[in-house]
Amino acid sequence: MTIKAYDKFDLVEMKKPHACGANEWQIIRMGMDIRIQCQQCDHIVTMTRRDFEKKMKKIIKQHQD
Repeated sequence: MTIKAYDKFDLVEMKKPHACGANEWQIIRMGMDIRIQCQQCDHIVTMTRRDFEKKMKKIIKQHQD
């Protein structure tokens, strides 16, 4: 198993850009499902953790407490 390096409020890049053209998303909810928000148009997408891990490309910026 790999260690998950992402957490709530981190900025991540997905493999495919959003329809608005942006590719920067913020994680706003974590649980069985993960909810992310587009940083350009504020659209919110909910997906399963498994789908999120397949579609996430990299972590852009980790949130500092």
